[in-house]
Amino acid sequence: MPAFNYIGRDASGSQVKGAIEAADSTVVAEQLSRKRIIPISIESAKQATDEMTSQNIDLNELLGFNKVTLDDLIVFCRQMYALVKSGVPILRAIKGMAESSTSIKLKSALTDIASQLEGGFPLSTTLHKHPKIFTPLFVSLVHVGENTGNLDDAFLKLAGYFEREQETRKRIKTALRYPSFVLIALVAALVILNIFVIPTFANMFSKLGADLPWSTKMLISSSNFFLNYWPHMLIASIVGFFSLRHYLNTPAGMYLWDKRKLKLPVVGGVIERSILSRFAHSFSIILRAGVPMTTGLTLVADAVDNTYMREKILAMRSSIESGESLLRSSASSKLFTPLVLQMVAVGEETGRVDELLAEVGDYYEREVDYELSTLTARIEPIMIAIVAAMVLVLALGIFSPMWDMMSAFQGK
Repeated sequence: MPAFNYIGRDASGSQVKGAIEAADSTVVAEQLSRKRIIPISIESAKQATDEMTSQNIDLNELLGFNKVTLDDLIVFCRQMYALVKSGVPILRAIKGMAESSTSIKLKSALTDIASQLEGGFPLSTTLHKHPKIFTPLFVSLVHVGENTGNLDDAFLKLAGYFEREQETRKRIKTALRYPSFVLIALVAALVILNIFVIPTFANMFSKLGADLPWSTKMLISSSNFFLNYWPHMLIASIVGFFSLRHYLNTPAGMYLWDKRKLKLPVVGGVIERSILSRFAHSFSIILRAGVPMTTGLTLVADAVDNTYMREKILAMRSSIESGESLLRSSASSKLFTPLVLQMVAVGEETGRVDELLAEVGDYYEREVDYELSTLTARIEPIMIAIVAAMVLVLALGIFSPMWDMMSAFQGK
């Protein structure tokens, strides 16, 4: 008897996974219904293995090509909203999107989704089979839209969510562009000085036999070390980069980095407020769509894209499941400021938690805008201090021996 892997949600809204041996997928669905589990995805174990194998040998995916970007998702959601609102059948809309999509990976996914829709599967189930493109938050909103007859509204909310996320990323990249260029220029200047400038002066000083000051000796030692050991430095840098990357891909490394980057000087506050803005907006969308609060927190925990914050949000869910209010669980998480907690309290008292959470998201967005507008002004003094220190050491190292030699010649 064939085996089937399933993904579903139990009576409390938690996601469950497992495998069942049955004659076909219909029997599996009946067994899950008797267990009070709502099936989201049912597929044969052989098909899942074949899909996993094909994913493992996808060279483009390994190299990072053909990724589905936020722009692709925004266009997809906007066009699906327009098509569904106009009354175009879902299958025809998906086929049209597959033909017009410029992303190879999204085009392939939509083609597979269309073939599954023809087999009678609902849209949310077919989207769930492509988790690298469509997140649990995306699938859940589509699922709610299907069940309530507001699928067009679900795509509109998703488009707005992705557009807000894209705008935040663009603002962060714009703010970090100047410091990045300065750092690149500093590294290039150090390489040029160590390879071309300092060795020339070192040869001149050695021929003159002058007694060199500490700053000059430090520059010459630095240049000699760079020239003699640059292959070792290059290999160590490459090994260190890949070792660090491998460690950050482990659960422990990812958690540590996600926690540390929120405490980074200057930029840590921007990252934290950006994540909290994403949490508030996505949670507001989920609650407005009619998803239960505990289920919504589970979905939002995956949407924040930070394992440390995810743990805090899941702790909030556990607190609510044990009978605590949203205000108490938010306060115990220590993620929010007193002002935000007051807004959450008002939302609970008035029954407008979704609206107040949207206000919280807007509040954090304004905070991020302010932080980004002053980011360059705060980084500039640090950059200027670094450049000034380099120039000072260079000037002392090169000109001090010259002044000593000139003084010696004048004394003679």
